Order: sequence, then C-alpha cells, then structure tokens
Amino acid sequence: MTYLVIDNCIKCKHTDCVEVCPVDCFYDAGDMLVINPSECIDCGVCEPECPVDAIVLDDSLEATEKEKWFKINEELSITSNVIVDKLDPPIDAPKWDGVPNKYEMFIEKSIPITDITDD
Repeated sequence: MTYLVIDNCIKCKHTDCVEVCPVDCFYDAGDMLVINPSECIDCGVCEPECPVDAIVLDDSLEATEKEKWFKINEELSITSNVIVDKLDPPIDAPKWDGVPNKYEMFIEKSIPITDITDD
C-alpha cells in the first residue's frame, strides 16, 4: 500500500502535506504534487493535512483508478524535484477545488504518462 496524490491537487497544490512527511516523498510536478510510491512509508500523516482531500490510500481506489494514479505519481516523481518545504498555494487555488477532469485538462496533454491503462 501507498498514498497517492489524485486529481484534486491539480491547480490547488497545497503543500501542508509536504511539511509533515517524515521521508520527503513529495515531488513538485508543476501543476500538482505527487508522491513517489516507492519512497512512501504508508504512515498516513499527509492525508488529513490536505485541505482539498487530494491524498488517498491506494487501496481506497477502484482498480483502474488505482493503477492510473499509481503510474502518474510514480512517473511524475521520477521527472520532478523533491519538495520539502511548505509553500503558499497558487492564488487561484480556491477556484480549482473540486473542478472535475483536471488531469485531462492539464496533465495528460502536457506530460504523457506511458501505458496508463495497459499492462
């Protein structure tokens, strides 16, 4: 098991989670944060810190969503810089909270994730 950052982080990008992570497994992927699944120790301290509920335990997702978000977090963490300090969220973060399909609008088009649904 691991924790994953999902769709609602996109354009909201609060970093309260980063501040409490004991192993520094959060990465700044531009429009969102991601967790490196191989570095996450499954402690869960990050999940309640996210004000937009964008961090979930992988087992809480349906199989296809789990696979999709695992691969997104894994691949984007490899190509991004680790983030260890809390930063201010984007000024327009409140308007993006809860907007559906942000992955398709922002991430999928600019950063191809290989084989999201194929294995």
